[in-house]
Amino acid sequence: MHHAKTKHISNGVSKAFTLIETMTAIVVFVFAMGAVWALIALAYRSQSYAWQQADAVAQAQRGVETMIKEIRKARGGDDGSYILESAENFQFIFYSNVDNDANIERVRYFIDGSDFKKGVTKSSGWPITYNPANEVISALSGAVRNAPPVFRYFDGQGQELSAPARLKDTTLMRVYLVINSNPNRSPQDFILESDVQIRNLKINL
Repeated sequence: MHHAKTKHISNGVSKAFTLIETMTAIVVFVFAMGAVWALIALAYRSQSYAWQQADAVAQAQRGVETMIKEIRKARGGDDGSYILESAENFQFIFYSNVDNDANIERVRYFIDGSDFKKGVTKSSGWPITYNPANEVISALSGAVRNAPPVFRYFDGQGQELSAPARLKDTTLMRVYLVINSNPNRSPQDFILESDVQIRNLKINL
């Protein structure tokens, strides 16, 4: 009788240990799966950020390339406006034939918050005018993080110009964009810098 009771207790202990082992295995599995999912989520976020950064940089490059082509073709406006209208740190306005039609457009490149944008206004009416209400604005790139000026201006001797002399003496314009879709994460800022000569400027003096 005593022997049978001991066997019953032994079976109970064995079952208890089996239950503990099972629960332990479940806990370990849950923690392991949690770690795996955390790594997957981290990798996904990192990949997503890298894609966003690459996309923002590519868009900015296309925007700058288009702007350079348009600046090289810059000329006076259809209303007799001088080739440059505004030469500010974060906005540049000039006149150019951007769509290869018979008219010259008023072109505005500017920073709006963290967006790099372009505005185009066609000439209209008689006498000819450029109505600001008709400006068509398109976003070229986001994630612009410039603290320094986006647009810088130089004379024929390579000297940087301050605001009062820019419209009269500028012969070369430099674009400087800092792109980063998330400044709190790696990779670091992407710097996009390019110079463009304003070829027809002297003709319009």
